[in-house]
Amino acid sequence: MAKFLFHILNFILIIFYIYPGSIMGYLVYNDFSKQPQITLDFMVSSNHVYAFFLISLVGLIAYFKYNKNLIILYLIFISVILEVLHLIIPERSFQFSDLFGNVLGVLIAYFFIKFIKMIDKKKFLNL
Repeated sequence: MAKFLFHILNFILIIFYIYPGSIMGYLVYNDFSKQPQITLDFMVSSNHVYAFFLISLVGLIAYFKYNKNLIILYLIFISVILEVLHLIIPERSFQFSDLFGNVLGVLIAYFFIKFIKMIDKKKFLNL
């Protein structure tokens, strides 16, 4: 189930990223030029951190046991490539704060999973 959810979320993320305009802006404000903001940005785009944390968390849960290195490389690769594509997509713009938000979301999810696995090992060893 986690693999299926990851692939669906991945597909949706790619569509939202390559569409020339904000699909979320249209859904919320009925305007493709506006972007809804979940929380205030602080040096990185918070929306991007949340989006890549979610997709990375699901991807890591689905594939961590089987292809840990491959899924991490994929998540970092897709976070960089999708933002770089904004250089050529009309009505979109490349921003370093978005790029750093993407990568930060992936890293937070990775360290979160590592932390949970570390806690599980300690519980197992203490039994």
